[in-house]
Amino acid sequence: MLLSQASSQGSARKGAASSRPLSVSEAMQAAKNSLESLTLTLIGEVSEVNAKPGYKAVYFTVKDAGASLPCMMWLNRYHQSGVRLEVGQRVELTGRFTLYAPKGRMNFDVFSVSVAGEGDLRRRVAELARRLEQEGLMDQARKRPVPRMNAHVGLVTSPRGDAVHDVMRTMRRRFPLTKLSVAGVAVEGANAPAGMIEALRACVRAGCEVILLVRGGGSFEDLMPFNDEMLARAIAACPVPVVTGIGHEPDTSIADMVADVRASTPTAAAERVTPEVETVGRELASRQAAMANALERTVGQAQALLERYETRPVFKDPRQLFATDLMTVDMLHERLSRALPASLEKDRAALAEMTARLRRQGAGMFDPFEHALALRAGRLHDLSPLQVLSRGYAMAKDSQGRVVSSVEAVAPGEKIDVSISDGVLRCTVDDIAASHAAE
Repeated sequence: MLLSQASSQGSARKGAASSRPLSVSEAMQAAKNSLESLTLTLIGEVSEVNAKPGYKAVYFTVKDAGASLPCMMWLNRYHQSGVRLEVGQRVELTGRFTLYAPKGRMNFDVFSVSVAGEGDLRRRVAELARRLEQEGLMDQARKRPVPRMNAHVGLVTSPRGDAVHDVMRTMRRRFPLTKLSVAGVAVEGANAPAGMIEALRACVRAGCEVILLVRGGGSFEDLMPFNDEMLARAIAACPVPVVTGIGHEPDTSIADMVADVRASTPTAAAERVTPEVETVGRELASRQAAMANALERTVGQAQALLERYETRPVFKDPRQLFATDLMTVDMLHERLSRALPASLEKDRAALAEMTARLRRQGAGMFDPFEHALALRAGRLHDLSPLQVLSRGYAMAKDSQGRVVSSVEAVAPGEKIDVSISDGVLRCTVDDIAASHAAE
């Protein structure tokens, strides 16, 4: 389309040349129309920078071996880019030419600027961010809540930058009771990620409840250590919450993405982990008042309940609580008192009747048993050895109490007892003579 515009304008100029020559203004307008319709991206080296206070734009010059080009960039665009232009820096610019007709000057109006080669860095960072996000390192559900009040805070930053002073000043102002442990490390350069990882571990060993990882801004290239994969994994694996405050609003580093909380600046990070003393005082006073009111309400309710109980009859005379049971006991006692004598009288009459029957029938109940007993007693008497002895017989026993039934059971000199009807004779065997019947 640009070629067709140039062709038509060339035809116009040829027509104009055949009729009349163009004025300077007309020629400049034709050039302006052609230049400002074209958007270009170019690469060059910064040779001059002019960003004086009060200017609404930054003016600088880029060059290569064969040409130089004056450029300007409005301040809002410049700040949003995150790039701080320096002489000798290779930059990539996107914009369009502008022609100031009254002076016949041409500038390059810059829409965006980045350090040359930064595009590849951004692509690598974006790829790493996508990979870590797929692994869940940026998932909000994984991130831990950061306490508003902390007794011990760790700070990982450069010991020589403004960030360390901003954090210390903010924490002293807001809540001076918080202990701050500073792990000073390099936050720029190839070795910065390893140093920051070790500083995180040192803060954990020191017993910090939360860690601030901060830096006071910088260009995209300066902040590349905060896009390191190992640092991102160390932040995600840190056993205590990590708050970042890198101070680079246009771009969000990977460290910001995996941190538990991202703050815009080091000062904001310090404010996130410390309350204001005045706020704490107000909250304590408010809670004290609330506790006092709650205690007063509880005591009042208990007092009212006690007074209500005091008016109840059962608390004035506790025996009323058992009045119904006492009446039941009395009634049962009365019924038992009436029933017991009648029952005893009935049992007494039955016992008297049974006694009379026993007396009437008892005399003849044992007659058959007495007769049988007499017969058996007579037989036992006849068979008794004592009865035999009463007829003039005797019974001999040896020293062991055994009945001597044969002369062979004893020997001369042995002692024997001879039982007769009226006593026992203690005898010694002098001689043994066997009867002829035994022979």
